[in-house]
Amino acid sequence: MKRQARGGGPVVSGAFSAKTVQTTTTAGDTADGTTDQHGVPQLRLRLGRCDLRAVPQVRRALRDLLAHWGRPGRSEIAELLTSELVTNALIHTNHDALLTATVGPRGLRVEVRDFVGRRPRLRVPNADDGTHGRGLILVQSLADAWGVRVHGVGKVVWFELDGGAAA
Repeated sequence: MKRQARGGGPVVSGAFSAKTVQTTTTAGDTADGTTDQHGVPQLRLRLGRCDLRAVPQVRRALRDLLAHWGRPGRSEIAELLTSELVTNALIHTNHDALLTATVGPRGLRVEVRDFVGRRPRLRVPNADDGTHGRGLILVQSLADAWGVRVHGVGKVVWFELDGGAAA
């Protein structure tokens, strides 16, 4: 179910398992699609530890948030990169993670916070790894900017896509 939030951004509710994805601002089992203090559309989700069922749910919530962004090619890239960051946080830590996606005048910023201080490493994947080891390479290749910052207990891995034409 969608409704308009003050400031014009979509608000997504329902469809999320309380164990898998929860809002970070209210109790219950919904995604929190709100606006930030400046009226900018924002998605905030709490991801349950080691629960990879959250990945497709995060993609759907992000797709709903970006439905009015008007950048279809960029939205698909955003879904892919968000999936990579969420998957990394859930696989390489034994903790919950927090996702924040904000659509602003300059574009999209996605942050995934986990509670492990170990910094991610870019790896050059080899053929024997199957599909493993490519996530940060994709982020580095497709994002307009990305990085890692220490955040109290843990870190935030983030990327930005500008609001320009599809790549």
